This record gives sequence, structure tokens and C-alpha cells, in this order.
Amino acid sequence: MPADPLHRAVKTQRGTTSAIEVRRSARRRRTVSAYREGDRTVVLIPARMSKAEEQRWVTVMLDKLAAQESRRVLGDSALTERAERLSAQFFDGRARPASVRWVTNQNTRWGSCTPAEGSIRLSHRLQGMPEYVIDYVLCHELAHLLVPGHGADFWRLLEAYPRTERARGYLEGVVAAERLPHVPGARGE
Repeated sequence: MPADPLHRAVKTQRGTTSAIEVRRSARRRRTVSAYREGDRTVVLIPARMSKAEEQRWVTVMLDKLAAQESRRVLGDSALTERAERLSAQFFDGRARPASVRWVTNQNTRWGSCTPAEGSIRLSHRLQGMPEYVIDYVLCHELAHLLVPGHGADFWRLLEAYPRTERARGYLEGVVAAERLPHVPGARGE
């Protein structure tokens, strides 16, 4: 039996399965929008869109929703709960942080870890970034609780997180953008 093209399931950044429903509309000409409806995501697109455009827009809108949701700043206790979930999901619960918190004194790194104390600190600069990026940094620091350095064992362990490469690319893009020269008068300044 063929799958319903309007409904499908995807893995969310939290590792749970979420349904996606694509609704096509003949009245919708150019705009694409998305919203959460219970445990599913509804993406509204113009009826004329090709399957390739639909797929691209679904990905774009999922990332947009994730970014909006992560802008709702997590407190330290929620960050700790998130780290515990990620440890259970990707490291069989072996990485057990004693504390996880946001800090404002890390302007050159995204996170840090002191394995001897079991403490993890994330830069406040991550707040507002997509969930998968924050989850990657948390996984990176959780992996340091198990393997202190950045050797082959560390990177093999971090491969468990499926969006590692994408998150690293995102963070590299942020760093590159920060290095661009400021051009007076650009963008209506």
C-alpha cells in the first residue's frame, strides 16, 4: 500500500517521531507557512509546487519552527533535563553531568566541560539558535565526560548524534559571519 503523500513521519531534534502533514492550496500563490498542531507539524504550500520544492520547503519550515522554539530560552534546570535526555538517547545514559548551565563569560567557545567535576557550561550566544545546534553542543560536552580530548575515540562517540555535521556547519557559518567586515550604510544603516 503506497504511503499517503500528505502525511509522513520524521524524527525530530528531540529524537521523538513527529508527523508532518503537507496541505496544498490552490488559493495560496507564493507563501509557505507551518505550525505545530498537537504532536504533528502542518506545512501549508501552494498547490502548483513540485515534489522537490515541497520537500525543500518542508525542511526549511521545520528548521524555522525549531529555531522559534529554541528562542524560548531554556532555564538551567531545563538545560539539565535536556542533557540527561541526550545522554540516555545517544550515550546509553553513561554521561552524567553534575551540573549544566548557561554562562555569559564564554565569547570564544560554544561550551566547556570539566570532567572531574561533571560540570557543563554553554555560552549564552547559543540561545536562540536551532535546537539541533544546542543539542549538538550539549552532546559534544557530554562526550567529554566520557572521553576528555578530541581524539578519534571522542569523534567516534559523537557520531551517535545524527546532526553533528549540520550543526558544526551552522556554527562555522556563525563564526564566519562574525568575521565579515562591517560595511557602513549596508542594509539600511
